Formats: sequence, structure tokens, C-alpha cells
Amino acid sequence: MYVVKLSSKGQLVIPAPLRAAHHWRDGDEFVVEEVDQGLLLKPRKPFAATHLDDVAGSLPYPGRAKTVEDMDEGVAAWMRKTAREQ
Repeated sequence: MYVVKLSSKGQLVIPAPLRAAHHWRDGDEFVVEEVDQGLLLKPRKPFAATHLDDVAGSLPYPGRAKTVEDMDEGVAAWMRKTAREQ
């Protein structure tokens, strides 16, 4: 547990070990929610969550459509390459 002090400007300093554990950096934005126990601090997402089906159609691809066999061969080639590197 850490104890922090509210500054005259209404600021709190989050201790470095907590910032490091959560990978928080200067400039990160947070949402503060009031809950029964006090305040809840959550990292702000840069944009709303989406599903692949919602956005995949907007990705440009100039080549021919890949078949299942093409994809299987691509995965197999990657696995062979990875096995050789180990």
C-alpha cells in the first residue's frame, strides 16, 4: 500500500512502482469514476473497442483472395522457418 498526498493543484503522484507495473507513461490519460469505496482510476482507451468483422472490410488488399490452402502453406512455412532459427 502506498500513501500519496493531494497537492494544492488537486494532483496526486502515482508511485513509480505502480506506474511501471501498469506500463503507464507521461501523457497517458485516465478516466476517473466515483464508486462506493471512493474513486476508480482506469486508463482511457484511445478509441472504442471494435471487432475484426467491423473493420476488416475496410482494409485494402490489391492481390487475389487467399485460399485456405494458401493460408495453410503460409503457416507451415513460418513454422519451418521458426524451427530452423531455434
